Amino acid sequence: MPGLVKAVFVAPGAQVAAGDRLAVLEAMKMEHTLCAARAGLVAEVLAGAGDQVEAGAALIRLAEEEAA
Repeated sequence: MPGLVKAVFVAPGAQVAAGDRLAVLEAMKMEHTLCAARAGLVAEVLAGAGDQVEAGAALIRLAEEEAA
């Protein structure tokens, strides 16, 4: 959904666990917490606090998982 990024809680290089809070997005006058879908290393933070983002926009990218 389109919205305003209110806060970003991670930086590139941060290790996150599944369920960790990554960012807060305000949309439709409500705040939505965005959580990590899986554990991993934050590769890129593509949006910052105060940025207006479109529906489907990538905000944070985790590094690809390595094959065992």
